[in-house]
Amino acid sequence: DNQFQKTASNDHGRSTDSCNQASEFESALRHKARSERHQRTAERAEKALAEKNMRDMLAQREQTEKHRLAEFLDPEIKRWSNGKEGNLRALLSTLQYILGSDSGWQSVPLTDLITAAAVKKAYRKATLCVHPDKLQQRGATIRQKYICEKVFDLLKEAWNKFNSAER
Repeated sequence: DNQFQKTASNDHGRSTDSCNQASEFESALRHKARSERHQRTAERAEKALAEKNMRDMLAQREQTEKHRLAEFLDPEIKRWSNGKEGNLRALLSTLQYILGSDSGWQSVPLTDLITAAAVKKAYRKATLCVHPDKLQQRGATIRQKYICEKVFDLLKEAWNKFNSAER
């Protein structure tokens, strides 16, 4: 019986040592995995921050450029829209003068804009041409974006007036 206790205590001692070694090994593996995971997370966060800073810098440059362009484009846009504010037919029939040839806009003669359906069709085509989201997809220049934003607002205002007059 005494012999049995010695053997059992020796086995138990060995078993405790191997458990300690296994848990130390597992702890080392876990520690390594955890530190690698933290490293990857930190690298992703650093990369995301750098990308955000780049986007912010580009947005700031674009805003500065828009302010600079506004000085000489606003009078040009005002000259184009002068006397036509709220007159959707007049704005649509002269749109090519403000957008330029590189915009993709096909001019529409005033005589083609007699019916409400024709005006609606031309308005829809114009909004596709000058909508800010569409410009972003086409990769328009800052100058084109600025002009189109202003024209889009003028057309939208004229459309609302046209719709209320048609009803």
